[in-house]
Amino acid sequence: MDFYLKKLIAGGENQQLDFKYCISDSRKIARTLSAFSNSNGGKLLIGVRDNGSIAGIRTDEEIYMVDTAVHLFCRPEIDYTVKQHVTDGKTILEIDVARGDKRPYQVKDEDGRWLTYFRNDDQNLLANKIMLQVWKKEEKRTGVMVRFSKTENALMNYLKINGSITLSKFRKLAKIPSHKAEAILANLIVFKVLLMKPSEKGFSYELNPDETVNPNLNNI
Repeated sequence: MDFYLKKLIAGGENQQLDFKYCISDSRKIARTLSAFSNSNGGKLLIGVRDNGSIAGIRTDEEIYMVDTAVHLFCRPEIDYTVKQHVTDGKTILEIDVARGDKRPYQVKDEDGRWLTYFRNDDQNLLANKIMLQVWKKEEKRTGVMVRFSKTENALMNYLKINGSITLSKFRKLAKIPSHKAEAILANLIVFKVLLMKPSEKGFSYELNPDETVNPNLNNI
């Protein structure tokens, strides 16, 4: 095994690396590719077991299934490159995906719905409405201003005492509709006041420990 591949595999699956023993479903591969594009990019090694051992791909069918994932089950289409590594007579495919500049990249599921995934450690999780708003706002950040009203200040005070909050809890605390709560949280994330903490169980929000005064944040 060449040094590059050995070092890559030794690091294990993580935010920017995923192993696949084989491809049995192009949609599942599409989730990983789109999650990489929506996050910070990443590499998919096909022919590697979860424990890092080498299995090798079975046929060139694997390349076709990756291409199918990109062209049929992703929108917009994802740019990727393919490299082949041969070790001990076994072929491994390295699929390299860069961070996309057309987020969100969506995946078509079995029911025809277009869903958005992102990478969180070694998992592909579904993005929520707040994350989608954050991506949109980040593209239009220039000229955006967030004003701290009683609602925002109440949120800050709650977080200083309790550490984190969910959308549902914030909505009830502030007595505002979900769409307003989502917009407030998204704005504060864009300006680095809050951090979003995703998990398989859902999302929570907490104060950014590195928070600094931002000239676009005003108290009213």
